[in-house]
Amino acid sequence: MDQQAKLVDEKAPPPSPHDESGTVHDLDSLTALGYKPELRRNRSLFTLLFQTLAIAAIPYGEGGPLIVAIYGGGQLSIFVGWLMILVLDECVALSLSELASRYPTSAGPYYWSFQIAKSNKTILSFITGWIWLIGNWTITLSVNFGFASLITATVSMYHPDFVPKAWQLLLIFFAICLITLVICTFGNTFLPMVDTICAAWTAVSILIILIALSVKADVGRHSASYALGHYDTSFSGWGGFTFFIGLLPAAYTFSAIGMISSMAEEVSDPAVKVPRALSLCVPVGGLAGLFFIIPICVTMPPLEDILGAPSGQALPYIFHIVMGSPGGGLGLTFLVLAITMFCSISITVAASRCTWAFARDDAIPGSKIFAKVNKKLGVPVYSLILVTVVQMLLGLINLGSTSAFTAFVSVGVIALAASYAIPIALSLFWNRRVEVNQAKWNVGPIIGPIVNVVALCWIAFEIVLFSMPTVLPVTEVSMNYASVVCVGFGTIATAWYFIHARKVYKGPPASDGL
Repeated sequence: MDQQAKLVDEKAPPPSPHDESGTVHDLDSLTALGYKPELRRNRSLFTLLFQTLAIAAIPYGEGGPLIVAIYGGGQLSIFVGWLMILVLDECVALSLSELASRYPTSAGPYYWSFQIAKSNKTILSFITGWIWLIGNWTITLSVNFGFASLITATVSMYHPDFVPKAWQLLLIFFAICLITLVICTFGNTFLPMVDTICAAWTAVSILIILIALSVKADVGRHSASYALGHYDTSFSGWGGFTFFIGLLPAAYTFSAIGMISSMAEEVSDPAVKVPRALSLCVPVGGLAGLFFIIPICVTMPPLEDILGAPSGQALPYIFHIVMGSPGGGLGLTFLVLAITMFCSISITVAASRCTWAFARDDAIPGSKIFAKVNKKLGVPVYSLILVTVVQMLLGLINLGSTSAFTAFVSVGVIALAASYAIPIALSLFWNRRVEVNQAKWNVGPIIGPIVNVVALCWIAFEIVLFSMPTVLPVTEVSMNYASVVCVGFGTIATAWYFIHARKVYKGPPASDGL
């Protein structure tokens, strides 16, 4: 089937102004991009922004892998690293926002690559799509697996001798995946409200944590110079490079902001609202994050003590010690656990929409099944199930390697970053920004190339950074297996392409954009 035939086949019937999928303008816009409207447009600019903040989940995003920043030197890496990442990831966000405005569909990066590329469109979009899909699956997995680790670390507050066995951690992880699946499947109508509640809960939680740590400070308060500038290179073995290891938690926090592009078919006027939400996430979340990390830096216990935190989770340990009691630590950790639950829901929704969109274009095994949308529930149920099953299967890696969480985090960030880089690079170097300069939302012909170059340079460094082990010398525990997982997924995608996909995958519908 050629592109023109595909475009005609996918066109929707004449829309009614009162169709629940959106306004006539929204329906016509999506049809112009080559797709039939199937999802309900029940989100607004604010609920979309709140969802991006829920995906970033500042207290979890920074706090979950915080122990890496301790290895990375401590307070200097946490504070200065946070400020650096805000600038670098905002350049990524602005670059993605322009593309999302020009082509506002749930297909995201692989659709953008197809439309912008001048040749080899199909193979470029297939590669981008699979990298994008892998990133969505593994970053969602990292959130749920990190959630399970936080729970076991919380138990250790009251039972210091408790060391969770691999199968216990795995069962908790499975429970989280299944609970999230049920909520995302049957609660779609209420999910915009959930994102709003999450934003309010996060703001209140950060305020409570700030006050509680600042007032209690059971192990004392550091001077401003120490709290924001202390730097210890003795833990990681990386010497002068230690600071960059400490950037990982902040980079992880904002790594998944581009996933909100998968929600483009569930918001009215997506060509404006999606890029606005995307571009606001980093500054709004970054400002809130300062009120979270500064009190932690000021009241932090000795770094060498934190490195022995149960389950490798620094945040519950810090809360416990600084508050001076298990009850105080539990109270603050509970706030973060709730934020992580919200994050799990929001990021699972986004990952399922990415999976559904890629299946809609016949790019994955079982596409006809995973491209179906349940008319009653208004969600792609089979895609939600696939995301959950993939997570649970990958979670089994933890039975054989205790460094599984690090690998999941690294693969998720690497894959998402690479999927961002491909369309940004194509737009800048191959298309000379012709398409994005015509988008309803863009940063202009002067600032645009600058943020594109900064974004691409940062992504290139970020991919290398997340491929490296946190600690030297490398052992079975400290080894970063991200490259192994990436190669495994790459092999599956390549095999699928040559076995079947090359015969049926013709890329997304051709479009001139909006």
